[in-house]
Amino acid sequence: MGQSESVLILGGTGQAGAGAAALLRQWHPALPLTIAGRDIDRAQRVADELGAATAATIDLRRGDLGLPAEREYSAVVAALWDDRLHGLRYAQQRGLPYLSVSSGLTDIAPEVVAGAQRANAAPILVASHYCAGAVVLAALHSARRFDRIDTIRIGAVLDETDTGGPAGTADLERWSTATTAGLLRRDGVFTWVTGPDAQADVRSTDGTDLPGQSVAILDVPSLALATDAPHVRFDFAVGESAGRRRGEPASFEVRIDLEGTDRGGAPISRSRYLVHPAGQRPLTATGIALGVERLLGLRGEAVAPGIHTPEALIDPAYAVERLAETGAAFIDAPGGG
Repeated sequence: MGQSESVLILGGTGQAGAGAAALLRQWHPALPLTIAGRDIDRAQRVADELGAATAATIDLRRGDLGLPAEREYSAVVAALWDDRLHGLRYAQQRGLPYLSVSSGLTDIAPEVVAGAQRANAAPILVASHYCAGAVVLAALHSARRFDRIDTIRIGAVLDETDTGGPAGTADLERWSTATTAGLLRRDGVFTWVTGPDAQADVRSTDGTDLPGQSVAILDVPSLALATDAPHVRFDFAVGESAGRRRGEPASFEVRIDLEGTDRGGAPISRSRYLVHPAGQRPLTATGIALGVERLLGLRGEAVAPGIHTPEALIDPAYAVERLAETGAAFIDAPGGG
């Protein structure tokens, strides 16, 4: 695919969209970008800061997104909830790669059905994972020394001041309205849990326990099916992060616990934190940018039409390199091996 056309970023003025655009500009200085939002002045400011970028207004209520018919794009990124799927339809009609991050596990069914009905129309990257797949890729990178993985447990702390702006807050509210149950894999069976079974403390990097619970999140099936681990759980806590308890900005922290065997058959375990002093935005932006880069064929072979997930397209080791460039790091959990 030629790159003279621009990457259309729906919601490009929000935290996730603008952050991803900045990374794409850094990684690929000549890649044209279109920052699309409801407020043209705000979109123009973001575009001007990026350079080699244009601004556009969009109307997600319209099938043509309110964009001029003569404009051509190389990909469509929904960095907001594409509630009518007009962004997806727009991409399918034009054979353009499409990436979404706001559907969550509870809202992907329409996307999956739309992709299945027109399986040959365009590649669709379903990236409504935590931080757009960055945590899944980090966990898979940590799993590389294992021969067999029996248990994966993720514990994420999201600072209550770091929900990602109005769009991110709205996503969290919508997902919690859809279900308060958590999805986990137990003995190889994907299982819904509620009440006490869903509740779990999440330990922060400074040893503080925050009340959390198992959530319905795409990371669970992605990690379970990528590793064949029979036990997978993702616990989520919203509260004060370790960074804020130190009087610093809200920090990002996800604990990744793995248990299994090494290549010699001996039992091993590994517990590490993926952390970032600037909160979740850099990781979410990296997850989106990695997906766009891959969909456009800027790294790796061309992506075929159909439905894809981040771990099916992106090399975990490369993802961790990119995350480290933004300031993310792994630290060992106490006694974590």
